[in-house]
Amino acid sequence: MPTKATAEIGVFGGSGFYEFLDDATEIELDTPYGAPSSPVTISRIGGRSVAFIARHGRDHTFAPASVPARANLWAMRTLGVTRVLGPCAAGSLSPNVHPGDFVVLDQLVDRTHGRPDTFYASGYESGHVHHVSFADPYCQELCPLAFTAGTDAGITMHADGTVVVIPGPRFATRAESRSYRAQGWQAINMTQYPEAYLARELGMCYCGIALITDYDTGVEHDSDVAAVTQEQVFAFFKSNVHRVRELLTELIPRIPIGRDHCECASALGPLPHTDSIL
Repeated sequence: MPTKATAEIGVFGGSGFYEFLDDATEIELDTPYGAPSSPVTISRIGGRSVAFIARHGRDHTFAPASVPARANLWAMRTLGVTRVLGPCAAGSLSPNVHPGDFVVLDQLVDRTHGRPDTFYASGYESGHVHHVSFADPYCQELCPLAFTAGTDAGITMHADGTVVVIPGPRFATRAESRSYRAQGWQAINMTQYPEAYLARELGMCYCGIALITDYDTGVEHDSDVAAVTQEQVFAFFKSNVHRVRELLTELIPRIPIGRDHCECASALGPLPHTDSIL
C-alpha cells in the first residue's frame, strides 16, 4: 500500500517488547514478501523520525523461524529507514556475561536452516548472482555509539560479543550449550539471523543489542543450573524492557545524519540496472 510516511531509524522489538513510541502514527504496509509482523508505528525521538515493528507480532504470534524478516526489513526500507536497531533477548554463554547485562553484538554464527534469508533467491535463474560481504555483520559506526549510550544510561554494557543463532523454538540442549561455550561465543539467540543479513542486502546499517535474560543451560556447572523456560525469559525481558527503552532513547539522538564511517550502504557493490531490488 503506498504511503507518504517516512522514517530515518528503524527499531525491531523483541520478546516482551511490543510497543515503543508515544504519540505514534500507525500504518499498515504490504510488501512483495507479505505483511510485516505488526503494523508500523512512526514517531519522533530526540528530533529523529523512528519506525517500530514488533518482531514477533504484538501478541507474540510469530515463532523465531516464522518471523517474516524479509517483509519487516522491506517495510523499513520502503519508509526510508537507513539505520536499524535490533534489540533482542539472549542467553549467556560466558561466566562474565550476566543476566541483566547488555551485549553490543559484533559477530554472528548462523545455526538456523530453511529460513528465507535473501532478496536474491532467483539470482541464479536470472543470471545475476550477488555474493554479499558479511564478514562484519554489524555496523561498525552504530555499535560503539550503542555501547557509549548504554554506559551513559547506567547500564552494564559489553562492547562486543559473538551470538550463535539457533533455529528455535526449542532451547539448546546441555551438550549444544557446552559446545557453543567451548567455541568462546558469548550469547545465544533465535532471531538475529537472517534479520541482520537482510538489512545488509538492503544497504542498511544494523546494530544488534542483546539483553541477557539467563545463563542458557549453565555456564560453570551445568548440573547446578535449571533449564531455562520461555516463561522465565519473557518475564525477565518484560521486567527489564524499560532499560531497553532507556538505552534506545539515549542512543537514537546520537546517530549521525550522514553515513560516512561505515560501509553498510555499499555492501552490495554496483548492481545491474535491470536487477535493482528497490
